[in-house]
Amino acid sequence: MEKSTYKYASASEALKHLTDSGYTVDFNIEFDELSVEAGDYEIDYLYRYEGMTDPADESTVYGIRNIHNGKKGVFVAGDLSLIEGKKRDIILELELRYRNKQ
Repeated sequence: MEKSTYKYASASEALKHLTDSGYTVDFNIEFDELSVEAGDYEIDYLYRYEGMTDPADESTVYGIRNIHNGKKGVFVAGDLSLIEGKKRDIILELELRYRNKQ
């Protein structure tokens, strides 16, 4: 699978691309499965955005796939330091594995 860090003009454009590519699960809502079996998932796409007037106004869009059953979805995060502990740890772990494969 081709990995991507291509930067779309906005997070909504990135989400549309991912949805059109089959990333239909919203892991912001359905995080429990990802939380229980984090080792079965990897990031295929990662897009980062900063606010036009405030660089602290950031967001990251992740395209995440289950490596065993192919289930695909998205996770959207603002400042990762504001996300609760376990969610943040899992997303950071997935991102670290993604970066190590680059």
